[in-house]
Amino acid sequence: MVLLGPPLVFVLLFFLVPLAQVIWGSFFTPSFTLAHYLRIWNTPIYLQVFGRTLYVAFCTAGLCVLLGYAAALFLAQCGARTRQYLLLCVVIPFFLSMLIRNYIWMALLQRAGLINNLLLDLGVIEQPLALMYNEFGMLVTMTNMLLPYTIFPILSALLAIPPELHDASASLGAGRLRGFLRVTLPLSMPGVAAGGLLVFIVALGFFITPALVGGPKQMMISNLIDFNVREVLNWPFAFALANMLLWVTLAIYYFYVRFVERRGARPGLP
Repeated sequence: MVLLGPPLVFVLLFFLVPLAQVIWGSFFTPSFTLAHYLRIWNTPIYLQVFGRTLYVAFCTAGLCVLLGYAAALFLAQCGARTRQYLLLCVVIPFFLSMLIRNYIWMALLQRAGLINNLLLDLGVIEQPLALMYNEFGMLVTMTNMLLPYTIFPILSALLAIPPELHDASASLGAGRLRGFLRVTLPLSMPGVAAGGLLVFIVALGFFITPALVGGPKQMMISNLIDFNVREVLNWPFAFALANMLLWVTLAIYYFYVRFVERRGARPGLP
């Protein structure tokens, strides 16, 4: 308990207290009001921003799961030493600032960037492609940044599968594809769900990438909160937006715990 005290105090002072102030400030300005929440529900543009945020986060999570599963499956089949070197390549980008990684992608995706110049030199295209300041560039950049968050949980789930199960399925006549669909994929689903949920929640609050790589039509809820805090100084409304995002995140996490983890823990379910 003595060792647990300092972390609990830190969380209380620097997380729970500010969170309580944000919740309080959205309802009391200074008297109790629901005007800020009603403004969100009654203004279509704010609902569109919320919908776009959920859509981008869902697409990013889906792309990360697909690419992360392929990478994790390859890593699981490598030798231990080779896997260590390859995992080091996955971890190295974390040592770079997120801002620097965004600028790198801007240099790659802009009209005079490396990708367009390469395609022009090869004669594949005649005019530069619009790879940035749109949804495509934002999804590519966010997927690149969040991909490791799916590789590690899925790889952990794959490595936890006993090799005897693969041998048993092969001895019973299952080919590689059928063995993967009936054995590997179902047993690795907890890692897929955990990695997908982690990417989805992190993507909900992404700020730098939509601001730098996305365009005006790709504004996400974090950018809208920043606009109300810095530009119009409407802190109570920004608090309401932040609370809405928090409640959506908690609802999604509750769904994950209630329907995904419990279903995976019950024996006999497919």
